[in-house]
Amino acid sequence: MAKTYESVPAKTVAFIGLGTMGYPMAGHLAAAGHRVTVYNRTTEKALRWAKEHKGAVAETPAQAAKDADVIFTCVGNDDDLRSVVLGETGAFAGMKKGAVLVDCTTDSAQVARELYAKAKEAGLHFIDAPVSGGEAGAVNGVLTVMCGGDAEVFESVRPVIGAFAQAVTRIGESGCGQLAKMCNQICIAGVVQALSESIAFGLNAGLDMELVLKVIGKGAAQSWQMDNRGKTMIADQFDFGFAVDWMRKDLGLCMAEAKANGSTLPVVEMVDRFYAEVQEMGGNRWDTSSLIKRLPH
Repeated sequence: MAKTYESVPAKTVAFIGLGTMGYPMAGHLAAAGHRVTVYNRTTEKALRWAKEHKGAVAETPAQAAKDADVIFTCVGNDDDLRSVVLGETGAFAGMKKGAVLVDCTTDSAQVARELYAKAKEAGLHFIDAPVSGGEAGAVNGVLTVMCGGDAEVFESVRPVIGAFAQAVTRIGESGCGQLAKMCNQICIAGVVQALSESIAFGLNAGLDMELVLKVIGKGAAQSWQMDNRGKTMIADQFDFGFAVDWMRKDLGLCMAEAKANGSTLPVVEMVDRFYAEVQEMGGNRWDTSSLIKRLPH
C-alpha cells in the first residue's frame, strides 16, 4: 500500500546523510511536498537522490542547512554527527535563527544533550529523534520515532517527521529519545537470541520450523522478529538491512549508559559477545538475525 501523507504546510528541509535509512526517509519528505536539499559525503549518491526526487544537492552541511526550516541528520555515530553539525561547514553554521535540527542518528544521550546546549547558545533548536523499524520501515515510511527535546519545538516538527513515520512520540527532555532507543535495542537483543535458539532447537529436533513458527506466532511467543525474520533465518538469509556492525555500536551505547546510571545488562553483554563471534565469521554486514549462524542446526 502506498504511503499516505498528512496534509501539512510545505517546509524548506535539509537532509544530511543518505545511507540505508536516510535515502528513503529524505525521499518521503520530498514526496510529502517539502522542498528538500540533501548533503552526503559521497556526492554521487546525493546527485542520484536529487535526480530521483527532484531535489537539490549541497556541497556542505552548512550549505544544505541555509534557509531550511528543518534540518535532518542520519549518520553513523557521535563523531559522524559532530562532524556534520559543528565547525565552519557544519549544519549549525548555516542554520537561520529558530531553525530546528532533528537528529535521527542512533547515538549517545550525551551527544544529544551537548548539541542541544550548543543549539540553544546559537538561537537554534535541537531534537534527538532516533528511529526504529529498519530499512523496510524507512522505505515504506512507517518508522517509529522517539524524540527528546523541548515540547513546543517537538510539536512544530512532528508533522514534518510524520512524512517517514507511523508514530512520532516525545519521550521527554533532550537525550530521552536516545535513551528510549537504547531500551528498544535492549529488547531486540534478547528477542533475537531467544528466537535463534528456538529455531536451532526445533530444527535439531526434526520439526518443520516454518509450521512451528506459524503456530506459536499466534500465541505468547509472537514478536516482530518472529513475524519478519523467522522464515529468513530458517532459509539462512541475512541481507535484510540492519547490520551486525551497527547493532554492536548500539549495544555499546546501551552498556556505556548502563554503567553510568547503575543498571546491569547481563543479556545485552552476552548477546554482544555473540555478535562479536558473528563478526569473526565474516558477518559484519549480515542483519541482526544472523545470531543463529553461531548455533549448530
